[in-house]
Amino acid sequence: MTKYPIRTVATLILLSQLCFVGMSVLGVDISQPFSVSTFQCMKNNGVRFAIPRGYCSFGGVDSHVKENLANAKSAGLITDIYMFPCRSKDPSTQVSQMMSAISGSLYGMVWIDVETNPSPGCSWSGHSGSSNCDYVNQIAAAIKKNGKNVGIYASSYMWQTIMGSTGACTSANAHQLWYAHYDGSASFSDYKQIGGWSKPSIKQYKGDTTLCGAGVDLNYYP
Repeated sequence: MTKYPIRTVATLILLSQLCFVGMSVLGVDISQPFSVSTFQCMKNNGVRFAIPRGYCSFGGVDSHVKENLANAKSAGLITDIYMFPCRSKDPSTQVSQMMSAISGSLYGMVWIDVETNPSPGCSWSGHSGSSNCDYVNQIAAAIKKNGKNVGIYASSYMWQTIMGSTGACTSANAHQLWYAHYDGSASFSDYKQIGGWSKPSIKQYKGDTTLCGAGVDLNYYP
């Protein structure tokens, strides 16, 4: 998901809006601004949801998120946001900053981006796995307190690196999992358990690709 130097739908809401019985649903996550026509092109190419970055790795609201959400919704896409937190900053303060800046009417839920953070002073390293787990849970609690559902974005490797082991931080499984594995396959057939999740909700199956002239990651929702 990360796009250096800054960067890498609640289930019921998503299911209520997608009437694709027996069909997979494809989506994109993005960190750059795109027009309504670009999102419309994506929709014409099978994309049904978009997840723009809402909060940057250095600890600030993405300046393009409101534009991206409005444009994606205008094109008829379902929208969530993802949050790339700065580990050294207070969880509740970052959540409050993000959610006060972005109207809740523009998106469904918030996905917490758990991966290596390249921004100075914002790394997960230097903290224990249990401390990092507590930090993620504090962010999740703050998001819930502000009225939005929460999901976790991570790969098996990143979870192991940040939490101490692939099976660590099982408390996070109270929320949905969006996992990354770039095998090019829009399916969960490759999934191996991360943390306490017996099954994921979304898969990011192709990263740093191009669609309709836009840099995106591709995602699958069954």
